[in-house]
Amino acid sequence: MSPDIELLERIQQRVLWLAVRMVDHANRERPPGEVKVGGHQSSSASLISVMTALWFAYLNGQDKASVKPHASPVLHAINYLLGDLDRSYLTTLRSFGGLQAYPSLTKDPDRVDFATGSVGLGPAAPLFAAASRRYVDAHFGARERSRFIAILGDAELDEGNVWEAVADPATAGLGNVMWIVDFNRQSLDRVIPGARIGQWTAQFQAAGWHVVEVKYGQRLQRAFATPGGECLRDWIDNMPNEQYQSVFGLAMAAARARFLEGAPSEVGQFLSALDDAECVSLITDLGGHDLPSLLDAYAECDAQTDRPSVVFAYTIKGWGLPTAGNPRNHSALLDAPGIAGLRTAARVPADDDWAVFPSTSREGELCAERGREMRRRRTATAITASVPTATGAKSTGTVSTQESFGRIVSDLSRADDLRPYLVTTAPDVATSTNLGGFINRVGVFAPDHRRSWTDDALVKWIEGPTGQHIELGISEMNLFMMLGALGRSGDLNDQPLIPIGTVYDPFVLRGLDAFIHGAYSGARFIVAGTPSGVSLAPEGGAHQSTITASVGIELPGTVLHEPAFATALDWLLCDAVAHVAGHALETAPDLRSAELVQYFRLSTRPIEQAAFDSARRRIGDALLRRQVLAGAYRLVDGRAALHGPEEPADDARGIPTVHLVACGAVMTEVLDAAAELASEGVIAHVIDVTSPGRLYRSWQRTVRQAVRTATTPSLPGTLRAVFAEPAPIVSVHDASSHALAWIGSALGMPQVALGVDEFGQSGTIDDLYRAHDIDTGSIVNGALAALSLQR
Repeated sequence: MSPDIELLERIQQRVLWLAVRMVDHANRERPPGEVKVGGHQSSSASLISVMTALWFAYLNGQDKASVKPHASPVLHAINYLLGDLDRSYLTTLRSFGGLQAYPSLTKDPDRVDFATGSVGLGPAAPLFAAASRRYVDAHFGARERSRFIAILGDAELDEGNVWEAVADPATAGLGNVMWIVDFNRQSLDRVIPGARIGQWTAQFQAAGWHVVEVKYGQRLQRAFATPGGECLRDWIDNMPNEQYQSVFGLAMAAARARFLEGAPSEVGQFLSALDDAECVSLITDLGGHDLPSLLDAYAECDAQTDRPSVVFAYTIKGWGLPTAGNPRNHSALLDAPGIAGLRTAARVPADDDWAVFPSTSREGELCAERGREMRRRRTATAITASVPTATGAKSTGTVSTQESFGRIVSDLSRADDLRPYLVTTAPDVATSTNLGGFINRVGVFAPDHRRSWTDDALVKWIEGPTGQHIELGISEMNLFMMLGALGRSGDLNDQPLIPIGTVYDPFVLRGLDAFIHGAYSGARFIVAGTPSGVSLAPEGGAHQSTITASVGIELPGTVLHEPAFATALDWLLCDAVAHVAGHALETAPDLRSAELVQYFRLSTRPIEQAAFDSARRRIGDALLRRQVLAGAYRLVDGRAALHGPEEPADDARGIPTVHLVACGAVMTEVLDAAAELASEGVIAHVIDVTSPGRLYRSWQRTVRQAVRTATTPSLPGTLRAVFAEPAPIVSVHDASSHALAWIGSALGMPQVALGVDEFGQSGTIDDLYRAHDIDTGSIVNGALAALSLQR
C-alpha cells in the first residue's frame, strides 16, 4: 500500500518541532553552565524529510541505521513518537545522564544502532556491519534480512576514511547497504563553493556503487516538463551554488531577483506568471524534502542486490526554519518568536510542547503501527565452546612473542567446537604478523570461491565462503572498523564471534579514531600490534612505535598486554579469547568486565625462555598464572639470586634492594642488569609486568574508591604480592617512559623511569637501546640512581 504523503508531512512537522524544541530547551531553559550547551537546529532540519520517510514508511525492525551526529535530536524525536523514548528524556539533551549530544550506543536510553560523532565513521560503520553480516550468513546460515543504512552530511565526504571504506574489496558487492548524503551544500563555516557532486558520483561509481540523485521535488519536475521548463532546469543546474544558497533569507522579491541575476532571459519569462512567493517556493523545491521522491529513491536502491547504493538528497540546511540556507546557521538558535512560529506551523498544543499525537488520530495510529514494526526480533545466541586455559605452544629455547602469537592462534583453531567462532583480519599484513598458520588451516573469506593462481609452499591462500580470515587493503581505519563490526556481531547479527586483528604496532595510531569508535561502541575484539618499539631496530623511526603503550593503558574499554614470554602470552591470549567469547572471568570479574578490547603489544625480538621456566618452578603454575593474568609477577627473586635459595630472608636486611620493573622485549637487558647488580651486592628483584593496563586500572580502582569514600587507599593484591618489600623502582619499557612511571607513586617509593622518549632511527637493537638508555648499563645506572634517591 502506498504511504499517505499528507499524513507523513504532518508527522514530519511534529518531528521538526520536537527536534528544534529539544535544542531550544537545552539552551534556554536549563540552569546556565560555564560553557554554552550548543546544538544543531539547522543541521537537524535538513534531514527531517529524509528521516521521516525512512522511519515512518521504509525501515523495519531488522534494519540498522547510523545517523549523522548533528541530527541526533531528530533521531530522539522519532524514537519518542514511536514509543521508544520516555517523555522525561526530551528535556535532558546534552545533560548528564540524559540524551547525548551525538548518537551513542552505550549512553543513550533509546535505540541507537551505531555511535556517531567523529565524522566519517558513522557511514563506515554500517558498511562494515553489512560485511560482517555477509560473513555470518556464509558461516552460520542466513539471518533475517537487514538493510544497513547510513545518513551522512555532505561534508563527511571530505574524510579520507570514507573513501578507504568505499574502495576496500571487503565491502564490495554489498547490496543491502544504502548511504543517504544530506547534500545541503553547507559546511560548519561556509557555503561550499562549487558543489562536488560530479567528482563524488564518479568516485562512488568507480568503486562499483549505484548512485541516485534526488535533486528536484515533484513541483519542479512538473515545471521542467512544461513547455519552456527546460531552461529553468539548465539554469538551476549551472548557476553557482553560492548564488543559489544566497536566495534563502531574503525577502520574496529580493530572493526572486537574486535567483534571476545572470540568468538567461527565458528563465525570467518562464517564471513571470508566478508571484514572488510562488516563484521562491518553486525554485526551492528540492528533492531531499519531497517525500515521494525520497521513497522512490529508496525503492530504487532496494532493487540493487549486488552492489551498495548512495543517494544524494539535495536538502536545505535549516529547512522549515527562519535560518534556512543562512551561511552562519550551523549553531544558530531560533529566538522566542521563531519558536512560537514553528509551534503554530506544527500544530502543537499551546499547553504541551512535548505532546504526541492522540492515539485515535491517523498520525497516532501510524506512529503506533510503525513503533511495533520497528521492534527488533532477537534470537538469543552465545558462544558455548570451551576455551582452553593454554594451548601449550612452544615455550622453550628462544622465541619471540609475535611468533608465539601465531602458533597460539593456529593451535586454538584445532578445537572443533571453538574454531567456527574465530575470525581474523589484517590490513595486508597477515603473513608478516604470523597469521599464516591460521590461514593455512581455515582459509581466506570471499563471498564466492576464487581460484588461486600461485602455489606458495608457506601460505595456502585459498579464498571462498568458508574461509575465516578477512583480508583488507592497507587501511588501519578499515581494520578497526571491521573489528568493531565483528566485535558487535552478537548485537548486529545475532551471532557472536571472536575477532582477532593484527597490525604493525606503529600504525595503530593511523587507525586510532576507528579504534576509539569500536571501544566506545562496546565492541569486543582482540588486536595484536606487532612488531612494536625500537626493537624493530633496522626499520628506523617511521616503523618504531613509542606511544602506543600509553594508548592501550589509557583508552577506556581497552586493556594493554605486553608479555615477554611465550607461556605468559599463551595464558593471556587464551583468557582474552574466553573473555571476548563472553565466558565467566576467572579473576577480578568486576574490574575486568569493562575490558572489551584486548590489545596485545608484541615483538619480533626472540627472548630466551629459561627465566620464566625458573619462575614456574619457584612459584608454581596455578599461582603464577593468576599473577600473570592479574598483570605482574616476580620473575627473579633478587635475594635468591644474591644469596642462593637456602639463604634466610633476615640475612638480606640492610642490603641495598631495588625493583627492576619491565615488560616485553627489553627483558633480556633487565635480566642482565639484575645479574650485574647482584654481582655488586645489590638485591635486584625483576618484576615482569605482563599487563600494564590491567595493573594500572587495578591500582586506580582502589584510589578512586578511596576518593569517593574519603578513606585511605588500599594496595591491590597483585601489587602487594609482587612488591612485597619497599624498595626503589626502575621501570624499563620499549615505549614512552611515562607508561610505567606511575608505579612509584602507587607504592610510595622513588622511581627512575627509562623508556623511549624520542624518535628512533635505523640501527641494531644494541645501538637503539643504548641511544635511548634502556640497555643493560643504563638500567644498572638507573638502579644506582634510584637507590640514591631513597637515601
